[in-house]
This record gives sequence, C-alpha cells and structure tokens, in this order.
Amino acid sequence: MAAKEKDEKETDKAKKAIQKPAPTRPVSPFEAMDQLFGSYFPSGWMRPFRMEWPEWSGAGAPFEGKSPKVDVIDRDKEVVVKAELPGVNKEDIDVSVQNNTVTIKATTSHEEKEEKGDYYRCEMSRGSFARTVMLPAEVDEAKAEASFKNGVLELTLAKLKESKRHTIKVS
Repeated sequence: MAAKEKDEKETDKAKKAIQKPAPTRPVSPFEAMDQLFGSYFPSGWMRPFRMEWPEWSGAGAPFEGKSPKVDVIDRDKEVVVKAELPGVNKEDIDVSVQNNTVTIKATTSHEEKEEKGDYYRCEMSRGSFARTVMLPAEVDEAKAEASFKNGVLELTLAKLKESKRHTIKVS
C-alpha cells in the first residue's frame, strides 16, 4: 500500500505542477495559440522561430476613454442627457438629435512646446470621439436646449407626449 500511496502523491504533485493559475487579464488569441503549441512541444524547440506576438489587450488602448460617459434621465415632460466631456472646448462639440437618438461628437487637440538652448520638445495630441444614445421617448428636436459648464454637457429635450407614471405594488 505504501508504494501505491507514494505513486498517488507523485501523480498529484505532477498535476499541480502542470496546472497554471488563471490569467489576470484576457488572453489574446496569439497567446492562446502559443500556449497550445507549448503544451504539444514542451521542450520549446519552436521558440527560436517565434516572433513576439502583439499584445491583444493593448489593441484598444488608443481608443480607451474616448467615449464620453452619458446619463439619460427620463422625467415626466422632458428627457435630460448629461455627458462628461473633460478637456473639450465648447466650440468643438457637435450635438444632433434625430429619430429618438442623440449623437454627441467632439474633438480635442493639445500642443505643448518647450525650447531651452539646444533643447527642443514638442508634444501634440489630437483625438475625436462620438457617442450615440437611444432616447426613452419621442422628443421635439426644435425645443432642444444645450448648456456646457465645467466639462459637462447637459441637453434638455422636451417630450412630444407627456409620460404618465404608474406605480405597481409588488406582492
């Protein structure tokens, strides 16, 4: 029995050594393929021919944070849309209302230059983003009002039909 228990312990140790902890970030298709090949060819003989795979998680990084956060508030006589647009100038905002949707577009640009003797540094960043939001009711586009203060755009859209709220008792 001692030999059988020893074999079971060694088998358990081998299984634990093979098991890897779950990744903390999503695994790219390239990494998944690399892991698959690694499981078939554990000696790594294909490694010298392998180029570095692009990191899939960083593929969306240039667009990260470019979509404004939006709140839609449904009131009895109006719909209020609030959008966070930090770093955007009022002149660079384009808002359109059509077919019960609101589209908010904005562009940003920043340029910084520094010259000191032989040292010259110039950094430029530009970007644009858009967000289209479905409205919960039909609105009158002609009566739309917009204000922009401290990086927050607030749209007030009058409803065509006033909504009647009904309370429902939960049993």
